[in-house]
Amino acid sequence: MSNFEKLETILGYSFKNKQILSRAVTHTSMMVGGGQVDASYERLEFLGDRVLGLVMAQWLLDVFSQENEGAIAKRHAALVCGEILAKIANEIALGHYITMSEAEKKSGGQKKETILADCMEALIGAVYSDGGLMAAEKMVKALWNERIHESLKPPIDYKSALQEWLQGRGMGLPEYRFIDREGPDHQPVFTVECHVEGQEIAVAVGESKKAAEKLAAERMLEQLEGKSK
Repeated sequence: MSNFEKLETILGYSFKNKQILSRAVTHTSMMVGGGQVDASYERLEFLGDRVLGLVMAQWLLDVFSQENEGAIAKRHAALVCGEILAKIANEIALGHYITMSEAEKKSGGQKKETILADCMEALIGAVYSDGGLMAAEKMVKALWNERIHESLKPPIDYKSALQEWLQGRGMGLPEYRFIDREGPDHQPVFTVECHVEGQEIAVAVGESKKAAEKLAAERMLEQLEGKSK
């Protein structure tokens, strides 16, 4: 069984046009001298991002029919973010199927969160291009099924929650400061501080700046709420 056949089995979809699948797993580092615009996964990634957003929006409205738009929006943002895309890509060992230059491989490209997330979106776009919306929807639901049912309550956006808490009490907005980046390119660790005037600094680390900021905001909010009790 070829690599393409193995990937098709994992995705639960057989491509009529294998070239579309090939493009979906071809990194830009393979485009010597620039190459053709549509020879890598970038354009399919752009399409897949929109398809995923549409499929997820309708799915959430169906599953959580009693929730308002704000709650659905929070769920949507959490389920289509790069972190989740990369995790799902890791679960299906997508990095193994991505074609990239030797230099990119040596730098840990097959494990980079951004590349995995982009390629995952490209695969969704590829399935949509080859088989239409129903095929893409079927694949998304198979891969995201456990995650959409993980929580009965919408996820909390701690950065927004912290900002609202501070504004509600006439306090200044929080400031996030990037402190350090450690680890290899494919597995970095970022340190971020959250500053609020008159409060102790909240420090957090994460796999990305965004993840570290969210955790720092959560810790700052816990600190503020603890003092207000």
